[in-house]
Amino acid sequence: METLAKIEKTLVHKLTNRTEVPVRFSEIDALGIVWHGHYLKFFEDGREAFGQQYELGYLDVYKHKFALPLIRLNVDFKKIVKYGDSVIIETTYVDSPAAKVVFKYKIFRLSDNELVATGETTQVFMTLKHELYISMPVFFEEWKKRNLGI
Repeated sequence: METLAKIEKTLVHKLTNRTEVPVRFSEIDALGIVWHGHYLKFFEDGREAFGQQYELGYLDVYKHKFALPLIRLNVDFKKIVKYGDSVIIETTYVDSPAAKVVFKYKIFRLSDNELVATGETTQVFMTLKHELYISMPVFFEEWKKRNLGI
């Protein structure tokens, strides 16, 4: 059973970014709705915005001689989005003791704040020589201390 202090620490240090993205014509299918594969791009947009806000972007990781390849992806579709809509992508970092980066996503249609999709991604650390790095990189431990206070 989790202690109250641990639960409060988790709540206080929740790292989330919200970014608005317009639905582009190239993202719709013949029915005029966003094709399901483009939700992956929305997740990428969310990760990039999160990275900019919290200094965990791909270039931030790269300067430490690492890459973050995606190894797991899950999407749950709830409602449709059409051309002309905008979406809000809410990207939340999920802490893990393992050497990986996990994000949860909520995508809302801006016009009515309807939840249209949820999802999760997992990324791992890989050296620039394409070797899986199974230990927590030092720069990432420092990032967690700065941003999560742990």
